[in-house]
Amino acid sequence: MADISILNGRVIKEVTGLNDDSDKVTFVMEDGKVYEMYHDQDCCESVYIEDVEGDASMLNGQRVVLAYESSTTECPNEREAGKWREDDEQWTFYRISTFLGVVVIRWYGSSNGYYSTSVDFREQGKGRWD
Repeated sequence: MADISILNGRVIKEVTGLNDDSDKVTFVMEDGKVYEMYHDQDCCESVYIEDVEGDASMLNGQRVVLAYESSTTECPNEREAGKWREDDEQWTFYRISTFLGVVVIRWYGSSNGYYSTSVDFREQGKGRWD
């Protein structure tokens, strides 16, 4: 597994999958490497992109100034607090900054408490079993 900070200082050629309810985002880099942000779904869990803030198209062709991940188990939107009723909930934020602005990808994960709600980030072809 990689950390999204591996994108720092590099140019993103193209990003696909940046839309609400998506379960996979693909970053094609100028150097030809491809990275995926995803979650392997299991039985009693659900992990997907809940929201994308910012203009995702401004990532294409741009050098990443800063990319990092943060997460919380507290609902980030007061209007929606209490909407979810799962045993285990997690919101994971990926902030990607270029000279044109910032894009924030907010993933929502829920499970019965036994399954993972984390988001994976890896170089394509270098997965869990590679």
